[in-house]
Amino acid sequence: MSGWTVSLHDRIASIPAEEWDACAGEGNPFISHAFLSAVEDSGSATPSTGWLPRHVALNDETGRLLAVAPAYLKAHSYGEYVFDHGWARAFEAAGGRYYPKLQVAVPFSPVPGARLLVKPDAPEQTRSVLAQAIAQVCGEMDLSSAHVTFCTEQEYETLGRDGWLRRLGMQYHWHNRGYQDFENFLEALSSRKRKVIRRERRDANASGLVFRTVRGSEITETVWDAFFVFYQSTVDKKWGSAYLTRKFFSLLSERLGDRVVLMLAEEEGQPVAGALNLLGADTLYGRNWGCVGEWPFLHFELCYYRAIDFAIEHGLSRVEAGAQGEHKIQRGYVPSLTYSAHHIQHTGLRHAVSEFLEMERAGVLHEVASLGELSPYRVEKT
Repeated sequence: MSGWTVSLHDRIASIPAEEWDACAGEGNPFISHAFLSAVEDSGSATPSTGWLPRHVALNDETGRLLAVAPAYLKAHSYGEYVFDHGWARAFEAAGGRYYPKLQVAVPFSPVPGARLLVKPDAPEQTRSVLAQAIAQVCGEMDLSSAHVTFCTEQEYETLGRDGWLRRLGMQYHWHNRGYQDFENFLEALSSRKRKVIRRERRDANASGLVFRTVRGSEITETVWDAFFVFYQSTVDKKWGSAYLTRKFFSLLSERLGDRVVLMLAEEEGQPVAGALNLLGADTLYGRNWGCVGEWPFLHFELCYYRAIDFAIEHGLSRVEAGAQGEHKIQRGYVPSLTYSAHHIQHTGLRHAVSEFLEMERAGVLHEVASLGELSPYRVEKT
């Protein structure tokens, strides 16, 4: 790292948006300056909520910014979706101090994407140097560990070569095989699965609700007020925490514009359910959903089927519907691997975590293979 300098930033606003986005690119909205600043400026990811921004910036010997990483000091493991609570309990039971740790991630968003953000014209070794810098920060700040979660497969491999421990996870994604419309997609499924989906869509649309999709400036503050109630309702049902503030949703559409896609269900002109998505270069990312009532198959219609409709209409490659729920497979969303990497300072903890991850990886690969056998798609006869 001779001649290169590393700096830590306690707010993303201290890094110019154009410089950050030159590293992040335009493909994934979750790593954009707009999204990350909305999370901070809304009071969602701040020191008071246990997310202390420590964004890492890497400059060359001329002072030119080459790479950044969204990073946070964490005093807990909530809002991350790659669970290490067991590691923390075991280490602390043995007399260690697991927190604080350094989390390289997008807060509250289990969305895969780049985490080591490098300018396209940066030297080839820049990504590896940034990874070394993160590990160095971890040591200099006397932190137990650093975690790069929901990263790309390329980053997973790079970090593994640099000695980081690697972890696999699984989500469910829908892939567009060049479908002309939803019916064309259904034709790719087995007869039984087609009938089930048609029935679910028919029943959802026979409920008397009106469905519509709104984007960016079309989403009024009144709509966001309603959606925030839906969001809180879902959190309450899952015994979780409402990480995102009401202000966050206003800042989202203000800063990301038409990349914010909200699927709404209305009754007598009033929103009663909604599914929030963000639009990337070739992907629709499903995030939050909620409702205030019970209607048949409403969740499937808003979160899965209308997302597929939107993706086909706009020529997108895939829909990422997040983690959990084998029921997604029967609706065309297939198991997909996710990637994380972990730098553990303490030798004993590192050894224990390494053994655990080796077994876990084998289990995840087996589960993905087993779930793949449940695919609803027709097998073409040869």
